[in-house]
Amino acid sequence: MTAKKKDKIAILDIDGTIFRKNLHFELINELTWMRVFPHEARNELTSIYTNWLKHEGTYEDYRKALVKLYSEHIRGCSQEAVIKASKLLVPFHAKRTYIYAERLIKKLREEHYHLLVISGSPIEVVEEYNRQYLRFDAAFGSVYAVDEQGLYTGEATFEPSRNKGSLVEQYLYEHKLSLKDSYGVGDTESDMGFLKLVEHPIAFNPNQNLKAAAEEHGWKIVVEKKDVIYEISDHYSHTSKASL
Repeated sequence: MTAKKKDKIAILDIDGTIFRKNLHFELINELTWMRVFPHEARNELTSIYTNWLKHEGTYEDYRKALVKLYSEHIRGCSQEAVIKASKLLVPFHAKRTYIYAERLIKKLREEHYHLLVISGSPIEVVEEYNRQYLRFDAAFGSVYAVDEQGLYTGEATFEPSRNKGSLVEQYLYEHKLSLKDSYGVGDTESDMGFLKLVEHPIAFNPNQNLKAAAEEHGWKIVVEKKDVIYEISDHYSHTSKASL
């Protein structure tokens, strides 16, 4: 039996959208436990996370601090070590997902959508998360340069979070896909690039900047708290345990 052609696309972020935590954070933590990163890196990681929990800075500040910490300590480390850390952490964290994301992904699969995930986390852990758990059609993450010895230089050569919209447009062109009946799900302003393109943009647990943009453009806003999913509009709000 011939598989149905996937001609519709859905684009999702990972951290804070599918995954309840942050793959970048977990990778730094795992590399520290493996003693690839020094113990001081974990102390700084804990400090960054604590400051965010105490509302000392925005989520974007938190994300940028993770990128800076990773870039500083990845220099001179082997790619083999990062791949090993990714393979270790994914099975432990893979199912720590949001109910809304799980249900939406199931619906999109049933309707034969081409599924694309874009994350600012390093490509090694993003690809491993996709291979072991998501099994999307394609996955993009941040790429860090490696020298001839297979050691990282600390330089990021590709950061999709800087312009996710352009990445999606290029992907659509290369794979001859359209935006007809397309979906997009994101949680921060870095996802606005592709949310502006799709027919069904969803701001999920949005930060303040994305929430403001969603209200301005009339995008659906969804908030998940414990096992309850809230859909919000300008005129009303309601709760549902099965809403998509």
